[in-house]
Amino acid sequence: MRGDIPLHRSLRSRLLALSALVSLCSIAATAWLVVSLTAVAIGRERGRALNDDARIYDTLVGFAATHPDWSGVGPTIRALSERTGRRITLTDVDRHLLADSGGGSPRTARSLPSTASATVDAFAVDTTLAPRRDGTLSDRIDPRAVGPFRLTGRERTTLETEASRVARCFRGPGQTLSVEVVRKPNGRPEIELGGHPLVAGDRCEVDRLLTRTATESRALTQLGRLVNGCLAARHAPSVQLADDLTWIAATARGTPDPRAVATCLPTARREQLDPYVAPPALLFATAPDRKITTFFDLSDANRMRIAGATVTVLLLTMTVTYVAGTRMVGPLRALTGAARRMAEGDQDARVEVTGDDEFGRLAAAFNLMSSRRQELERLRRALVSDVAHELRTPLSNVRGWLEAVEDGVVPADESVISSLLEEAVLLQHIIDDLRDLSAADAGALTIHPEEVDAGALLAQVARAHQGSAGSAGVELRVRAQEEGSRLYADPVRLRQAIGNLVSNAIRHTPAGGTVTLSAHREGGEVVFGVEDTGSGIGADDLPKVFDRFWRAEKSRSRRGGGSGLGLSIVRKLAEAHGGSAHASSVPGRGSVFSLRLPAREPGGPVRPPV
Repeated sequence: MRGDIPLHRSLRSRLLALSALVSLCSIAATAWLVVSLTAVAIGRERGRALNDDARIYDTLVGFAATHPDWSGVGPTIRALSERTGRRITLTDVDRHLLADSGGGSPRTARSLPSTASATVDAFAVDTTLAPRRDGTLSDRIDPRAVGPFRLTGRERTTLETEASRVARCFRGPGQTLSVEVVRKPNGRPEIELGGHPLVAGDRCEVDRLLTRTATESRALTQLGRLVNGCLAARHAPSVQLADDLTWIAATARGTPDPRAVATCLPTARREQLDPYVAPPALLFATAPDRKITTFFDLSDANRMRIAGATVTVLLLTMTVTYVAGTRMVGPLRALTGAARRMAEGDQDARVEVTGDDEFGRLAAAFNLMSSRRQELERLRRALVSDVAHELRTPLSNVRGWLEAVEDGVVPADESVISSLLEEAVLLQHIIDDLRDLSAADAGALTIHPEEVDAGALLAQVARAHQGSAGSAGVELRVRAQEEGSRLYADPVRLRQAIGNLVSNAIRHTPAGGTVTLSAHREGGEVVFGVEDTGSGIGADDLPKVFDRFWRAEKSRSRRGGGSGLGLSIVRKLAEAHGGSAHASSVPGRGSVFSLRLPAREPGGPVRPPV
């Protein structure tokens, strides 16, 4: 279960990261939509408010420019309030109520804001709210303030008739220029050809249309006197004004002062127009409390934009979720499929390792587990086959002798009983060896270590096998160092391991040969050696000598009575002591089997092997 924890934590962290990513995308998209909608709504409301302010201001400035007072402004204010949805209040500069679209009383002025929305003054126009109409004057006087320049009804009728005649003339056959009749604030009609005004001398007899009327002449003369009076007060030469209020020197005796004229002309115009223009007033335009609309009054284009953004966010979120989910679920599906195939008996079930992340390491671990399982299954089958083969021979012999005795073919004498006993001993030997190997494989092979002298232990083993060696005509020799060959080991298990090596050497050494037992110190290890003068082992077979039930004789004969498990037990016992077993051989000259076990340091503490 401990191996599952990192994978579980990794999956949890990946799912949390995926959820955080999806949430972040959704939050970012929602924030973007909210900001965009709010910006659009605020922009629209701001533009609407600016347009309403400009309309209200421009209308009231126009009223002031064409009326001598504010007495009749009430209907105009109420109409503006209905169009803009605002409450419009107008007071004089002393905050005395002039008009109120809400029908307020004189006390209404007390509840007005401390700062007015604008000051309505035809002589000081706010060019931000009401840009100059003619684009030429810089005196901030509203061009609709014409005063004495306003034509009489008869003059307007006469000029309208003349303008119609001139327009028809210019619109005759073969004419390509556009002809448009426009009217100036004082009521004079003008002809524009292709966007340009008429000039004297044009065809169609335009001179009468361009001639100044009596009203205009009187007003211009009055304005000239006012301008020249101002210039005289400044000791500047007089000037003569033209119809468009440009000027030239009145006499040849002096040169006009442009700065003085630029100052006196606006002053004279204000003085001339003052009786015809309403006095300055304070404008208060307040909007009712209302929420900014963002959805129900958006345009179709904005609705499509919102729908497109929503679909895009959903697609992106679904794509990210699908890709991330596939990357996480895909390896798990592959592992599940491989595990299912393995459970169904497929020993070659593997998964592809696609990365070095947790899933990649899990796939590599699964493949390693599958390989080891396949190898263990192969070893299990081989072991079962070998055990069956090894037990079959002695059991067959026992059964054969017993059947012969039962059938009366062979008498149950001492030789038969002795033969049956040998087979029983062999079976017991095989079973004991299998039990030791099983305990070693399960990690339950117990050892009881103590301080051991290598030379003394070899002498004990030699004495125990002296009889079998003498019967086989083999000489046993012992060669061990007198000092430094001490170790910490289980003497019983160590004698069993070396005894197995000696028994194996005696069986494979012909009569007259020699088996030599040795022990010496080599670095931090004590090396036990068993060398024989037998036939040796081929290079191809040497790596297999410690395998279970392996025999050099291909016929797997039992000459000598070995179980085929002795060398396997030797290796397990050496590993249980923290050492190792090795074999070397020269065919025709003999073999050397050695055990390398940790030595006890001279004078050091006695401690068990690692």
